[in-house]
Amino acid sequence: MTDSIFDAMAPFLDLNADEMAKSENYGAAKEALGQFLGALEQGAIRTASRQSDGSWVVEPRVKKGILMGFRLGQLAQMGTSPLSFVDKDTFPIRHFTPEDRIRIVPGGSSVRRGAYLAPSVTMMPPAYVNVGAYVDEGTMVDSHALVGSCAQIGKRVHLSAAAQVGGVLEPIGAMPVIIEDDAFIGGNTGVYEGTLIRERCVIAAGVVLTGSSRVYDLVNECVITAQAGGPLEIPAGAVVVPGSRPASGAFAKEHGLTVSAPMIVKYRDAKTDAKSALEDDLR
Repeated sequence: MTDSIFDAMAPFLDLNADEMAKSENYGAAKEALGQFLGALEQGAIRTASRQSDGSWVVEPRVKKGILMGFRLGQLAQMGTSPLSFVDKDTFPIRHFTPEDRIRIVPGGSSVRRGAYLAPSVTMMPPAYVNVGAYVDEGTMVDSHALVGSCAQIGKRVHLSAAAQVGGVLEPIGAMPVIIEDDAFIGGNTGVYEGTLIRERCVIAAGVVLTGSSRVYDLVNECVITAQAGGPLEIPAGAVVVPGSRPASGAFAKEHGLTVSAPMIVKYRDAKTDAKSALEDDLR
């Protein structure tokens, strides 16, 4: 099924907007895009997948398909007054029914077409999940949280209020942000540029992680950085809190300047589990 969907899109992936708008291309391209977005919404295909050895592999054809959808789409008015929007008609907001077993609590949350939400996901208002994202079972997307395009969120993850998970569409082969199972992402955090958060991590409120972040592991007495060609990877079970270190140079020393330095202060234990546990009754 997966290969047939990509095969149907293949003739249109490299066409520009004008070429796809031609009558001989438009209908077939729109049909292929619809099948592709439907497969994304069912979780049948996804931007990146975890392999048996724990590594993650990107599927570039997914990003190509999403970009094709933007070229194919036309601006259209959506929604009703006073909440009306203008966006590409190929990416409307998704609608759910009780049979989907997904809770979208009233108050302004949106899930864009082409995003997957598993049963038992809860979204508190207002929150947003962008195209290509994958949000697995039991995850809580709290108020003002963002799941960016193509981000991969595991099972039983808690994205706390105002957590920002960055998105990526280009370059095609770039790794999206990945947050594995049972991670706790604190309020006002930012996880960007393909950062990989391994399972059971706790990212404390206010931590910002990017591809160029230096993370200081106080337990193992080492510095974690992104390796050539790979993402910044936070080890499984790490508890990361905000920190700072002196900025280099005489001017910085004179003025007492510091730069952000996220720190691993411990690895998850029973006490951490108790503090970060989610109430099953709330899901």
